[in-house]
Amino acid sequence: MDAAQDKDDKFLLIAIEEAYHAVDCGHGSPFGAVVVSNDEVVVRCHNLVRLNEDPTAHAEVTAIREACKKLGKVELTDCEMYTSCEPCPMCFAAIYFSGVKKGQLVVVRAVGDVAVLAEQVFENAKDKFHLQ
Repeated sequence: MDAAQDKDDKFLLIAIEEAYHAVDCGHGSPFGAVVVSNDEVVVRCHNLVRLNEDPTAHAEVTAIREACKKLGKVELTDCEMYTSCEPCPMCFAAIYFSGVKKGQLVVVRAVGDVAVLAEQVFENAKDKFHLQ
């Protein structure tokens, strides 16, 4: 594996950890997202729909909100985002409008030993959450 792949795997695993964390704490469905700048984690977030009683508090939107606050800006053009699942249309639009580096969005995909697909996350967490 090359260095770029190792980096992607590292941040992808963090997003997957956040997805499980969302379910373990009862905050929402199993989705996680990580915003990275200069190979450093800016924020790691998970779905907060239930906790915040906010249907827009998906992991990606929450990560964008938190990253903008932390960095003090509304454009994340120097950032990358890693997600535990393919973003829904709302999240995809938020990612697009936040300016996350084009071509740097990484969604869960089979990568060697890190082959964790969204279906596996749902299967492993299905007893802990209910989709409404």
